[in-house]
Amino acid sequence: MGKLEALQKTTTKKQLATLLGIKASIFTYTLYILKPSTQYTQFKIPKKNGGERIISAPNGRLKTIQANLSNLLLDCVDDINKIKYPTSEIIQPTLSHGFVRHRSIITNAMMHLGQKNVLNIDLENFFDSFNFGRVRGFFIKNENFKLDPAIATVIAQIACYNNKLPQGSPSSPVITNLIAHSLDIRLAYLAKKHSCTYSRYADDITFSTRKADFPLQIMRHEEGEYYSSKKLKSEINRAGFSINDKKTRIQYKDSRQDVTGLVVNKKPNTKKEYWRTVRAQCNNLFNTGQFTKTTDGIPVNGNINELEGQLNFIDQIDHYNRLRQKPPLNPKYNLKRDELIKQKKAKQRRYLFSGREKTFSQFLFYQLFYANDKPTMLTEGKTDNVYLKTAINMLASDFPALANVKTATTPYELLLRFVEYSERTKFLLELHGGADYLKHFIMGYESQLKQYKAPKPKQPVIIVIDNDTGPQGLLSYVSNISSATISPTSLVLKQDYRKADFIHIFHNLYVVLTPLGVNDSYTDIEYFFKDIDRLRKYKGKCFNTVTNRDGDKDLSKDAFSKQIVKAQKNIVDFNDLKPLLERIVKATKHFDTIK
Repeated sequence: MGKLEALQKTTTKKQLATLLGIKASIFTYTLYILKPSTQYTQFKIPKKNGGERIISAPNGRLKTIQANLSNLLLDCVDDINKIKYPTSEIIQPTLSHGFVRHRSIITNAMMHLGQKNVLNIDLENFFDSFNFGRVRGFFIKNENFKLDPAIATVIAQIACYNNKLPQGSPSSPVITNLIAHSLDIRLAYLAKKHSCTYSRYADDITFSTRKADFPLQIMRHEEGEYYSSKKLKSEINRAGFSINDKKTRIQYKDSRQDVTGLVVNKKPNTKKEYWRTVRAQCNNLFNTGQFTKTTDGIPVNGNINELEGQLNFIDQIDHYNRLRQKPPLNPKYNLKRDELIKQKKAKQRRYLFSGREKTFSQFLFYQLFYANDKPTMLTEGKTDNVYLKTAINMLASDFPALANVKTATTPYELLLRFVEYSERTKFLLELHGGADYLKHFIMGYESQLKQYKAPKPKQPVIIVIDNDTGPQGLLSYVSNISSATISPTSLVLKQDYRKADFIHIFHNLYVVLTPLGVNDSYTDIEYFFKDIDRLRKYKGKCFNTVTNRDGDKDLSKDAFSKQIVKAQKNIVDFNDLKPLLERIVKATKHFDTIK
């Protein structure tokens, strides 16, 4: 049974709570004892064109319920599309691009590339236009839903605040899209009738055309004023909205055209001044350790997390454009690649970076490894991250240097930062799972540090690797670094590095190996889980004991880490991992003495 059918068959609050994945008691307590009206925090944020926008953000349990409602309704949209297009295997076209799966401001901008005229319209007080009765009535009357009136009432109670859909709620955007869909259809028909393309992103409506003159049947521009056609105005008013005339504008081909903040003349792109500002802030950060931004005409200290968000946004656009283009590889790149292969640096991709990607790469390295506010952890893969984070969580009281224990007044806090690998870290940082990538990371680490003039690192970077044959190349390379030292100092680096508590390579970079096993046998991190836990079954398979393990037949490392170690952490025994955690603590304390 699909989610839409299940929702249509729901008649009680308990059934709805189950469908939302919420305990019935918590659901009832949140909605009818605490009541939604008591569970919002309000604050104001400045609008781009002046004025302020009131954000009403739900707290705690209500936010979780609203987020689950949003996901449920998105699942229902998927079910509706399957009914409409039963044989299609591709993502279905949509007129709305805001808060829709597989859609974004990029896909919205793509609808209007290379047009001669682009019209932007803003709907005034968009979210305020959806009151309690309108939300409830939609779910009762809409042909795709036709919900039980009592369930429609509960959904409206979950979603509405002060008799409207609040900005800041996880469920507001998807509900506005559902209700505004009939408007989208009528405006798309109007657009097609007059050779235009239509799309909407929340309250931003865009029409574009390849015609030399924008169709008067939609919008007229005379002496600096814009006049909506009777048909356009009546359709928008009929849907319960009104046009914000101050934000209406037609952008011509010979000027910069933008749609939801992206330039669309030739390809989706950020505005030049946006990138120049971000690049200047990065340069100041790399040279001084800080930067400023201008707010209401006044310079204020910049926030590195906001800067990361801006760089991520730019990189998302650049990555999208890189995937779209198919030019032949520049011959000079082939020469650089061949030279790197000769130098045994084949994993390096820096020579392929655009200017923006180079800046973003520098920023990520600076944030994670140079100016990290917590010790940064690099492991051989995502499963190792799960093992270590879960072990630290369960052993937090024994390792105050690695985590703050949860109390009645303070939440649990991990005092380390684990790098999560992705395709973008693979490209931008040349980092991915496996000892070979970590070896190349060490090889280029010192030269990377030279990019920055900001105050020196205050936290270590610790590479945790298995003590087996896998990292042999990495360890051989490290053993020949003249500045590398070993702990305890009674050991000799070249012969005894496998017995070391840690290896300090140089600057703030460390290597920690898993302790050797019985009779100095090789180990990996999974070695330190007891047989009782290795033999726990998931879907009929177990990870198996060390001597009997068969990687082809037994439970995978990924399943073991997620379904056994993490999911059953309260019964898993993590005590044998304590020596490894102690080594990590020793490395952090060593850096405190030399930084």
